[in-house]
Amino acid sequence: MSNSQNITEKLFQAHKKEYGEKYPDHLIEQYKVYLEMADRISSRRQAANSFFLTLNTAIVVFVSYVNFGEAQAGAFYWLISIAGMTISFMWYRLIRSYKDLNSAKFKVVHEIESKLPISPYDAEWEAVGRGDNSNLYLPFTHIEIYIPWVFFIIHTFVFLKCMSLTKLARLLCNQ
Repeated sequence: MSNSQNITEKLFQAHKKEYGEKYPDHLIEQYKVYLEMADRISSRRQAANSFFLTLNTAIVVFVSYVNFGEAQAGAFYWLISIAGMTISFMWYRLIRSYKDLNSAKFKVVHEIESKLPISPYDAEWEAVGRGDNSNLYLPFTHIEIYIPWVFFIIHTFVFLKCMSLTKLARLLCNQ
């Protein structure tokens, strides 16, 4: 059984004849509610991105603000940089999770639309080449997925710099 058949089977458990005359009305209402839920997922995704962007920016600003040139800087900057790397990786995984959830939601939307008189979301997806042609449409996730890695690299750089400062401080103290 294909994925599309499995989705259809799970989605349309009650058939039109068995359900009764309210089937079309209830189908449209449930479709509207489902689209609203898909929109809320996108809003939560944007709020999560804003949170992680703010948090990472605050970490970078904090580390930049404090005098980074002192030998003791490595004493706690390495911990901040590890926290930043962890936060950046969690952000990346959350973006991937939201991407997968949105993809699944729109597969369901397309299935529901197959039972409706028009299929605007499926037609829109077709109009932009189903995401395969970057001249027509570049999915936001393709851009968004790199931002956590930029911060991860910045935090890694700080970590490596701290480790070299810590080694230098040990060498100077031992001599």
